[in-house]
Amino acid sequence: TADQQQRAEVEASKKAKRVLNRFDGLSVEEVMTRTLPDVIAPNLDILIIGINPGLLSAYKGHHYPNPGNHFWKCLFLSGFTEKQLNYSHDQSLPEIYGIGFTNMVERTTPGSKDLSNKEIREGGRQLLAKLQKYRPLIAAFNGKGIYEIFCRETFGVKAKNLEFGLQPYRVPETQTVCYLMPSSSPRCAQFPRAQDKVHFYIKLKELRDQMKGMASGSDVQETQYSFDLQLAKEDAKRMAIKEEQYDPGYEDEGGAREGQSQVNGHCTFSSDAPREKDASPAAEGGVQDGRWMTQSFADQIPDIS
Repeated sequence: TADQQQRAEVEASKKAKRVLNRFDGLSVEEVMTRTLPDVIAPNLDILIIGINPGLLSAYKGHHYPNPGNHFWKCLFLSGFTEKQLNYSHDQSLPEIYGIGFTNMVERTTPGSKDLSNKEIREGGRQLLAKLQKYRPLIAAFNGKGIYEIFCRETFGVKAKNLEFGLQPYRVPETQTVCYLMPSSSPRCAQFPRAQDKVHFYIKLKELRDQMKGMASGSDVQETQYSFDLQLAKEDAKRMAIKEEQYDPGYEDEGGAREGQSQVNGHCTFSSDAPREKDASPAAEGGVQDGRWMTQSFADQIPDIS
């Protein structure tokens, strides 16, 4: 009807105005022409890897600026940083904390579903070259879908039943190990709150400390655990980590709450249900029954060839 059409036009006009206000008069198309520079340096402790820049990231020119994203909160709650930082501090992390940022695909899009398969494949190759050039100690994949793409498109390895945490592959021609953590996006259904994800940041920090402190030729072993929220709380208490608190300096001035894009749209964590007896630990991502594997970096993490 005419009334319905008029209401639809009014709503469309309001939506367009909100978008323009959100990006200070820039349209989505104009924001998409912007790129997000890497924050990277040789021999970092940890390189955080995302899929591609979202609109807010490209507009701000910083990594993880969405106030709803849990990255910066988890970084603080896990003890990586001694105070709550936000996206405006991203350029300082390599020098102060040995942490850098990159994305698999450089092009800015409203969501990862807007990327073509060709872009993703090329992005995987570029990421591999970047890891081989800069050689971080740990390549930390921020989201399960990103690591699945990295394995499949770059190495032809279909990662089955992925578990979060240390992965059984080393980046070819480097000593860089791969670590998988839940997406920091608030859209991560399995871990919807920052405190639900802190455990994986704590384990990442422990892995970094263990690798940096080990003597030449010694083994590094991961702690076995089954994830649950109570364990995360116990870890946080043990390390005297503060509860998440509201930080007015962290909030985006415009109140925009764009979710960081995810490839698979959700996060999952496999159950402790028994697997088939003939299942190969390597094919299953090197972990069994929802637990971290205990292994030697030097001897048991294979190169992907």
